[in-house]
Amino acid sequence: MAISDMPRTIWWEDDAIQLIDQTRLPLQGDILVCNSTDGLIMAIKALAVRGAPALGVAGGLGMALWSQTEGKSIEAVDRYFARMHEVADQIASARPTAVNLSWGVKRIVDLIDDNKDVAPAMLHGIILKEALSMIDEDEAINRRIGANGAALFTKPTKFLTHCNAGSLATAFYGTALGVIYSAFEQGNVEHVWVDETRPVNQGGRLTAWELLMVGVPSALICDNMAASVMHNGWVDAVVVGADRICANGDTANKIGTYGVSVLAKAHGIPFYIAAPASTFDLSLGTGDQIEIEERDPREIEGFTVSGTFDPTDAKVAAAFDRLTAEGTCELPMTKGHHMQINRKGGGYSFDAWFKTTPTNVECYNPAFDVTPAENITAFITERGVIFPDEDGFIRPIADVLG
Repeated sequence: MAISDMPRTIWWEDDAIQLIDQTRLPLQGDILVCNSTDGLIMAIKALAVRGAPALGVAGGLGMALWSQTEGKSIEAVDRYFARMHEVADQIASARPTAVNLSWGVKRIVDLIDDNKDVAPAMLHGIILKEALSMIDEDEAINRRIGANGAALFTKPTKFLTHCNAGSLATAFYGTALGVIYSAFEQGNVEHVWVDETRPVNQGGRLTAWELLMVGVPSALICDNMAASVMHNGWVDAVVVGADRICANGDTANKIGTYGVSVLAKAHGIPFYIAAPASTFDLSLGTGDQIEIEERDPREIEGFTVSGTFDPTDAKVAAAFDRLTAEGTCELPMTKGHHMQINRKGGGYSFDAWFKTTPTNVECYNPAFDVTPAENITAFITERGVIFPDEDGFIRPIADVLG
């Protein structure tokens, strides 16, 4: 097994955006085909595609998709540019905390604005070429992040990571897991602890799956077990990704990251952020200025299950055939539970949500939290590793990023 066994996350094929549906992993490997910007926005909001670098690529491809579809039908230059900016705002706002999404969109918008003297009919190929280049660039950047980070670890190391900052969070290879993959190739990974990352379980569903695919020794733990494994001396370093990094180094990442940073600091364990330059937002001075996305309370009111099955009993198969004879079968349930069943190949697939909390319970479900710069040992980027200066401040960020 090797990183080459990992599937690509997002790509362009048959004049559409194709992506792995990460809401179905690891039990199903479905591919979503987005042939409209509305479909892409739905996929982004539903977390079918997620992870800061992957969202950056999705933003660029989304603009190319608009240009190749709706944009091609607009001949008037003024209308083309007005509508283009409307669509750009819609895509960029699909997930407000992750800066890479708006970065990817803006990259294409700037390209279009710089070519206002070019007729819209001539722009479509230019836009698509630029968006496609972002895919290869992202992999190259991630591999440099991995190499720069691996250089920090010169002996077998026990890592802990939170959420998924692996290949699935990028076009390919990964940021935080890219560091681990590079260190693993050099023989310097002893073990990886994987936080499950409630409430959507990106660690348990995605990171654990990636590490198994690549063959990295690892174990899944509940989020509330991180303190215990640190106390036992089983963690040498924490490496996580990021969704937005402010000028002072304050960093937004998946909810729970701040708590992990506090635990690492209490146990004297270095805490690293691995992220590309595109994740730095130097327009924001501190983390207090970051907009934190709040998500559907159903994510913590219950749990989602997806899977496939092949009945071994003919009577059971016949029953499911009757249920799905006309397509998707919606099963009515009490207590708020919900289930769908579909035919899938020679078997069946199901998607279900089961409520586990009291009716009318109040919920607070932020998708991200902010880790203060003072809890961060260093930032691992494609341009180098950024350490605090002698006063403990992350002043060199602007200098390194240029």
